[in-house]
Amino acid sequence: MAENVTIARPYAEAIFALADGADALGKWSQTLTIMVSVADNPDVRAATGNPNLTSEQVYGLFAAACGDLVMEAQNFLRVLIENDRLAALPEIRDLYEALKNEREGVVDAVITTALPLDAGQLAALVAQLESRFKRKIKPQVAVDPNLIGGVHMQVGDEVIDGSVRGKLTALATAMMK
Repeated sequence: MAENVTIARPYAEAIFALADGADALGKWSQTLTIMVSVADNPDVRAATGNPNLTSEQVYGLFAAACGDLVMEAQNFLRVLIENDRLAALPEIRDLYEALKNEREGVVDAVITTALPLDAGQLAALVAQLESRFKRKIKPQVAVDPNLIGGVHMQVGDEVIDGSVRGKLTALATAMMK
């Protein structure tokens, strides 16, 4: 949702600046992931949407479900609750992760194959992608039998389609011209 991304950006940038200054990028990544999973719980969603609960009661419920939060995370949570921004937590986390990955020189790669890859094949493919993009690759692997064979990869905003389905589609398009 574009609106949530617009709302989430200043929060993500503020948390990133705080985490980067404290050399705690990984810790904040874990904290935001926990907060998102708590916010996604149906019982928590029902409670946070209850108009009979005060902000402090919502904070107490949410903080208890998150576990041990550092003071900065507690303050961040209070600000989100006071401004009715808990729904933006997934976008805040995603934007934060993008900033973190950029700082660390990491790029996400979605690798879709027709058949499952073994560890050696995945390691070789990741090494080739890292060599090509000159960045560390964080792979997410999926299997889609509709590819027929080969691999479809999306690295950042670049797509590399080495699948049989992709080749057939390109051939059909070329024949139509």
